[in-house]
Amino acid sequence: MSVRALPLAFLGLACSLATAQADEPKPISSDEAAFFESRIRPVLVENCQSCHGPEKQKSGLRLDSREAMVKGGAEGPALVAADPGSSPILDVLSHDGDIKMPPKKKLQDAVIADLTQWVKQGAPWPEDKNKTAAVDPALTHWAFQPVANPAPPAVKDEAWPRSSIDRFVLAKLEARGLQPSPPASRLSLIRRATFDLIGLPPTAEEVRDFEADSRPTPEAFSAVIDRLLASPHYGERWGRHWLDVARYADTKGYVFLDEADYPWAYAYRDWVVRSLNEDLPYNEFLIRQIAADRLPLGEDKRDLAAMGFLTVGSRFMNNNEDILDDRIDVVTRGLMGLTVSCARCHDHKFDPIPTADYYSLYGVFASSSEPKVPPFFEPPPQTPEFAKYSAELVQLEKKLTEYVDEQHEELVQSARSRLTDYLLAVLKSAAQPDTGNFMQIAEKGDLNPVMLERWRQSLDRSRASHNPVFAPWYELSTLPKEGFADRARSLIERWQTRADSAKPINPLVLSALASQPPGTVEDLARIYGKTLNSTESIWQDYSRRAALNGQTPSSHPDLAHEELRLVFHGPDSAPSLARNAASDLALLPDRASQAEYKKRLQAVEAFRVRGPGAPARAMVLEESKNPVNPRIFRRGNPGNQGEEVPRRFLKVIEGDQRQPFREGSGRLELARAIASPTNPLTPRVLVNRVWMAHFGKPIVGTPGDFGLRSDPPSHPELLDHLAGDFVAGGWSLKALHRKMMLSAAYQQGSEDRPEARGVDPENSLLWRMNRQRLDFESTRDALLAASGRLDPSIGGPPAPDILASGTFRRTIYGKIDRLMLPGVYRAFDFPDTNATNPKRDNTTVAPQALFLMNHPFSIEAARALASRPEIAGEQDLSKRVDTLYHRIYGRSPRDEELALARDFLQGADADAWGFYIQGLLIANEFVFVD
Repeated sequence: MSVRALPLAFLGLACSLATAQADEPKPISSDEAAFFESRIRPVLVENCQSCHGPEKQKSGLRLDSREAMVKGGAEGPALVAADPGSSPILDVLSHDGDIKMPPKKKLQDAVIADLTQWVKQGAPWPEDKNKTAAVDPALTHWAFQPVANPAPPAVKDEAWPRSSIDRFVLAKLEARGLQPSPPASRLSLIRRATFDLIGLPPTAEEVRDFEADSRPTPEAFSAVIDRLLASPHYGERWGRHWLDVARYADTKGYVFLDEADYPWAYAYRDWVVRSLNEDLPYNEFLIRQIAADRLPLGEDKRDLAAMGFLTVGSRFMNNNEDILDDRIDVVTRGLMGLTVSCARCHDHKFDPIPTADYYSLYGVFASSSEPKVPPFFEPPPQTPEFAKYSAELVQLEKKLTEYVDEQHEELVQSARSRLTDYLLAVLKSAAQPDTGNFMQIAEKGDLNPVMLERWRQSLDRSRASHNPVFAPWYELSTLPKEGFADRARSLIERWQTRADSAKPINPLVLSALASQPPGTVEDLARIYGKTLNSTESIWQDYSRRAALNGQTPSSHPDLAHEELRLVFHGPDSAPSLARNAASDLALLPDRASQAEYKKRLQAVEAFRVRGPGAPARAMVLEESKNPVNPRIFRRGNPGNQGEEVPRRFLKVIEGDQRQPFREGSGRLELARAIASPTNPLTPRVLVNRVWMAHFGKPIVGTPGDFGLRSDPPSHPELLDHLAGDFVAGGWSLKALHRKMMLSAAYQQGSEDRPEARGVDPENSLLWRMNRQRLDFESTRDALLAASGRLDPSIGGPPAPDILASGTFRRTIYGKIDRLMLPGVYRAFDFPDTNATNPKRDNTTVAPQALFLMNHPFSIEAARALASRPEIAGEQDLSKRVDTLYHRIYGRSPRDEELALARDFLQGADADAWGFYIQGLLIANEFVFVD
């Protein structure tokens, strides 16, 4: 019976992969076992076993063991081992007929090719034949397996491969009956490589030199790559790729009344550029960005600027939990392709990441804070300008400190003088006050919430210790309003007769209560306030008299007075608030004082950043003195805390033997675990992104998610080969570029081939090079380069408006305002800077063309090029057009192009030449790379 004659009910089994042969499986080779574990089992687990596994068996079919697949389901077997043509499942998966499975999305062509190859092998299953238990996806998912670094496969066409990469690519092509494309022209190669490595077009001279190089193309091209990798502009191009991952911006986002700018974010950007130019090993590149402050840097502190990776994120209205979540996301999704932040409120729905692991990492970052004054990362210049700057900054900081000290002293004195108000406030409010919201509505005369909470805690401690001063307070304050006076008088009389001698009462407090028994709880609070403040006056007078005799008493000689003194002056007393026990804003009692504080603080911060002679500082984190022992927030609610968890790394990577972090916050240990050669995710994620940048398409189609919901790799062995070589070769990015770009696969032409497209329409197998459009940065930079106006200087503060007239620096040096990002950035798919971005969108929309046609920046570029001496000074039209073509495209104009130019430009004025040149600059040949 033919495949298509099978009943539709049988075809509806979707992912069925059963064998028709019930014979014993043949011995499985190690290569077959590796192929099954990396390429077949993950497909079955992630796409099939939810409907055909141990818990559910649609149509009676299970797909979690060889025995179950041999047995089949209600309609019989769905696969004939070693015979793909008689296996209906391959038809269904290919979406060729009426039944298409999986129904929501067809599997990638490369995955179907793997399944076909597996069927040809006889569907080997490396398990005991009686084993039918479901397999834990975390144990089998390809991304969680160690990097194997397999040997390159054998190929039929031994002449084509130039590197190990080519053997992996060619083996896939040959398995589908395809051949690679012919090599690209030298013009295409140098243009491709120059944009790839430095984000700029090659000059006409560079193109001519390469085309005239008499060496074989591979050798000549290798020299081009070495020259480009040595260029200082390499770090700018690949630094911009990294800044997408680091969600870089020069502003904080929406922060209400706070300073909106990150004044020294550019120091991080410049560190990235410098480190990439120096080819800092990638593992060290990561470690410095997470924990440079924990490394023995010696005298060279420049690596402190690396920590902008953690600190340049959005501020989320200064919500601390959101800030920490952002830092967890950027180190896990950004560096390892794991969406750990999805476990903030509950265990991850798909990946083996429990909420406990999320809060283990939360504790790491909660145990670090940003210093109020960031440190210098380079020695400040010893100049008169800097000396003057330092002196003025000291004076501004002194004024701020003096004001806060004054307000602190006022708060401490108020905590004593307004004891009556605080006692009544503690009675009226059972819950801890929301200090953040309070400070937004505080008015003159309001109680300070920090001090209110301190009085609450002090009273709680007094109750627990049966403090004789407040013993009457606890009993009298809880009396009902009705009959309060009589009951209070009765209790006071009983205390006077020592009926409760087991609970001693301070005699001064008892005397005050007996002399004028309270009629209400308000009277009671006033008596306490008057008594304690009277004793405070006595203590101050006693201290002054002792000082006249050269003494500094630490206690009052009378025990009753000493008990009362300790209420105001004891080490744990509410008024004994240390100057640094709370944020400065929390110490200020009302809006007026807050406004004055902010005024003085902003003066300090503004001068620190923008004062004449101000040097840059590093946006670092520093270790907290007491690391946080994190607790799980139930449903992500900080007010509903659960069990305590240790600070440690993810179980899915380190396994059951993982240990808690022991060095401070654990940030350095976390960094080393992420950058460890045994971590299979970090090198795979990086290699995949570099491949994506060079080839226009990643090996793993979800570069920011390597979890169970990720796309399977189109070339898994190649991915592991590259990752293994990358680690073994010292984590060198430049070596990785060379390896990829010197391959025959990279040097293919990009021309379409209908016969290959019919087999592999998405070019997943890489039968040609993918054509790529320039991103916004390269488009703008190329316009500047072609017009001769590009400012090649590197580093420094950002330009406020990168499209403003007279701004000629590279686009990476433009200010990125995450709250007010210009529309032109978004039109050209610039990423959202509020989260890490592993891959930019790639759209083609009208605003892109409108910008190139109408924006003054584009028009000025064309006019500037038209006015250059070698253009404007050339009288021969044909030579002028030839010079333009070489400058813009790197080639001579074709005959028909030259004829069109003559028709349009004969006798034309300067404006017409400007329009003509603008047309060349906005053509696809300029903004696309073959």
